[in-house]
Amino acid sequence: MSTRIQIINDLYTGGDEDTRLNRSRQGQLEFITTMEMIHCHAPAGAKVLEIGAGTGRYSIALAKEGYDVNAIELVNYNLEVLRRNAGDLPGLCAQQGDALDLSRFADNSFDVTLSFGPMYHLYEPTDVHRALDEALRVTKPGGVVLVAFLSVYAIMSNCYLNEGFLDGLAENFTEDYTVRHYQEQFFTGYDILEFEKLFEGKPMERLTTVAADGVLELAKERPDFILTDEAFDKYMQYHLATCEKRELLGASSHLLVVGRKTL
Repeated sequence: MSTRIQIINDLYTGGDEDTRLNRSRQGQLEFITTMEMIHCHAPAGAKVLEIGAGTGRYSIALAKEGYDVNAIELVNYNLEVLRRNAGDLPGLCAQQGDALDLSRFADNSFDVTLSFGPMYHLYEPTDVHRALDEALRVTKPGGVVLVAFLSVYAIMSNCYLNEGFLDGLAENFTEDYTVRHYQEQFFTGYDILEFEKLFEGKPMERLTTVAADGVLELAKERPDFILTDEAFDKYMQYHLATCEKRELLGASSHLLVVGRKTL
């Protein structure tokens, strides 16, 4: 087993990934925003591939809506939870697999390809581009690709601002503030333009870049932070109306690049 795969397995095995998207307002907003982007760009009943499906929150929701979903998950622990959550749900096939090797699927197989986890844990440029190329290869011409990534600036604000700021600088930047990527980070963050440039020269037109959860990861750390259901609904409407504004992207922990395959 490679060091990368071992690190990812150790990180997620026995963890509470299954409740991440519903146990906080941040997770709820990330899920709602991501589903909104899928619904905006995916035709009803489309054939969907989710790469890095975790415990299946998106794959199961989409299968319940009538999409034909293939879910690929690297971590066996997560895959077991996904299969248990799905039960005998029709329209969902869950398999163990790696974003770097989708050879089980033919070229141009899917209307929609979702990559919502792999880019958090890929560090070498060759691996990053291989994962993106594989996702695009299996997508039909004219099909949609959604790729999630993390903002390095949100990492600094949300994880290191209150304590360990100097450690955060060393872990995420060189001395001239160039963004660093290496597997001991566990989660790697990007500058927005840096991530968008990864798609240059690839058969994809970038349609938009979206902030999935805004500033809620930072806000939820306040001991007095609370959003009632009514307030959350209003905030959600505000967020969905503004989540593509360029000036707001870097403050969001989770982001999405949405693109259309051109060839």
